[in-house]
Amino acid sequence: MANSVSNLQLIKQRWILVLSYDGSRFFGWQKQAEGIPTVQAELESAISKIAGENISVTVAGRTDTGVHAVAQVVHFDTGVFRPPQAWVRGVNAYLPDGVAVLCAQTTQPHFHARFDAFGRRYRYLLQSAPVRSPLMKGRAGWTHLPLNLERMRQAAALLVGEHDFSSFRAAECQAKSPVKTIYSTEVGGGAEWLYFDIHGNAFLHHMVRNIMGALVYVGCGRLDVGQFADLIKERSRLKAPPTFMSDGLYLTGVDYPREFGIPKIQLPYWMRNIR
Repeated sequence: MANSVSNLQLIKQRWILVLSYDGSRFFGWQKQAEGIPTVQAELESAISKIAGENISVTVAGRTDTGVHAVAQVVHFDTGVFRPPQAWVRGVNAYLPDGVAVLCAQTTQPHFHARFDAFGRRYRYLLQSAPVRSPLMKGRAGWTHLPLNLERMRQAAALLVGEHDFSSFRAAECQAKSPVKTIYSTEVGGGAEWLYFDIHGNAFLHHMVRNIMGALVYVGCGRLDVGQFADLIKERSRLKAPPTFMSDGLYLTGVDYPREFGIPKIQLPYWMRNIR
């Protein structure tokens, strides 16, 4: 009997968790020094309590301080057998306000949350109004300038395809190549509340926030669409507008092959009805 229990404990299961979090409560995804609240540190601590062993997670994509997630994906391995609800309700009982596991499922041993992802989706929420709504502080970006959405749409469309995005790359970016492929973009909403959706295979450090800063310049007339196109071709961060605030940026989904059966998480109702 002792040998059978020992052998059972050697069998590892790979689990997938989909989680959501309010990035304004954390100093980004990645673990830092002891005592600094990050999503990874809080999640690993909570999972380890349920597992009764130290657990490390692998994430689809790290998010910066202040950046939110509607549907972040992680995987981890454990030799402890628990039902799916233990990794949802049990883990959530140990997580702080601002982060929650939405669902959990076992997967094939070869699944990798980062390397099997072939697409990432982001949405940036922006308020354009003379006075910023205090109720949306930390949850939406803001500019006091009126914006022309049609010009922003025309500029955003130029991002689609494979490009060298050095003009939108942070100086501290560690990506091996600045060349990424954007599948689609969309600028929608109304005069006061608008959104920018972008879907691509991968993103550079601060890439979406840097693009958003340039689109705001286009919307308010500081750049025209032709100058935005030139900015892409320049491949120089020195000639680009400043990085926009993190408040309104959300990771809304990660794409995986169907074989893994990872559920799609809908945007919250309030994010789907921006006018």
